Amino acid sequence: MTRVNKWLLWVIIVLVVLLIILVAWQVFFAKSQYSAVYLRTGEVYFGKLVRFPYFGLKNVYSIQATGDQQNPLRIQKFSDSFWGPEDYIKINRDEVVWYTELKNESQLNQLLATNPNLLPQQNQQQFQQPAPQSQQPAPGANTEKEKTK
Repeated sequence: MTRVNKWLLWVIIVLVVLLIILVAWQVFFAKSQYSAVYLRTGEVYFGKLVRFPYFGLKNVYSIQATGDQQNPLRIQKFSDSFWGPEDYIKINRDEVVWYTELKNESQLNQLLATNPNLLPQQNQQQFQQPAPQSQQPAPGANTEKEKTK
């Protein structure tokens, strides 16, 4: 082997090792896939944070007010807005108040990871509040009226 071939072989080996390390880092040490970004305008967006080539979010979701007292807020996929935007937002860093990664175990992170289009799921458990207990005594219990008889 010539000197150039040996040098080229070492460069290829180093690149392959770096690629393996990068993939392993993404698989084993990857943090939450979703982040929250709070802007000066008071808007909060959720999505996958992108820092290069522009600061922004992809796979974007936003919070929408519903006017319903039981469920006053809902999460909406940004690309499902009536005006049909792309699923990417470039954000001016000067407008960002704060941003944070969502915990992997957070309900929102799990929802977005398992149901990214926010489609209604079949066989979804209905969460209902228990019916209020009646104030009537249990059968056979002594009441004040029974004691005075």
